[in-house]
Amino acid sequence: MIDDASRLRLEHMLEHARLAVEILGVATSEDLSANPEKRLAIVRAVEVIGEAANRVAPGVRATFASIPWRDIVTMRNRLIHGYSIVDLGRVVLTVNGDIPPLIAELERILNDGAQGQT
Repeated sequence: MIDDASRLRLEHMLEHARLAVEILGVATSEDLSANPEKRLAIVRAVEVIGEAANRVAPGVRATFASIPWRDIVTMRNRLIHGYSIVDLGRVVLTVNGDIPPLIAELERILNDGAQGQT
């Protein structure tokens, strides 16, 4: 069972994951370098995903070990604390490669949880 606070955090993760993919579109790291608004929006979305992941209850994280919680939080920490040396290539790879499967898993978790509560 997912507590209400963790459900909200999972929903935040899903919302910002979708935003990151939508905002990035087909942009490259070079495009992000040239477009500060897009760069800031994507980096912020990834930061929120990591912050929300960090606030999901430990028991819920353990239940859903298919989500790479530690990697998500580590990415957030690197973006927040290493803001002056963000590797935009890595950000693009993360949004294109890691976030779509995360979206699918979060949708599955949230949909299964909703069905279990009815």
